[in-house]
Amino acid sequence: MNLRDLKSMSIDELWAVHLEITSALASRIGAEKTKLEQRLQQLQSDHRSNVAPQHERRAYPQVFPKYRNPAKPEETWAGRGKQPRWLTAQLKSGKKLDYFRIQPSSDRSRRAAKR
Repeated sequence: MNLRDLKSMSIDELWAVHLEITSALASRIGAEKTKLEQRLQQLQSDHRSNVAPQHERRAYPQVFPKYRNPAKPEETWAGRGKQPRWLTAQLKSGKKLDYFRIQPSSDRSRRAAKR
């Protein structure tokens, strides 16, 4: 069917062609959608079988700070991870890490002495 055929058709004939095309498109789109949904279900089931089940993270104990900035006492570091900038700068200036260590409270020292 070419453009000349369409120009020579009446409105009723064009409408019939329109309905035929619409139904053909609807059936093909439905078939393609069904095929894609089946493929998606297959991929999801494959993914679920390959992935280990998720477990909740265990609760880690609270980590208390071990080092304190004497210039700003609210700045502390627990000794884990990257050293803070204030500590790195102080260590480069020649101070020792033990200078910044937080002294244990008397309760802690008593508990440690009992053990």
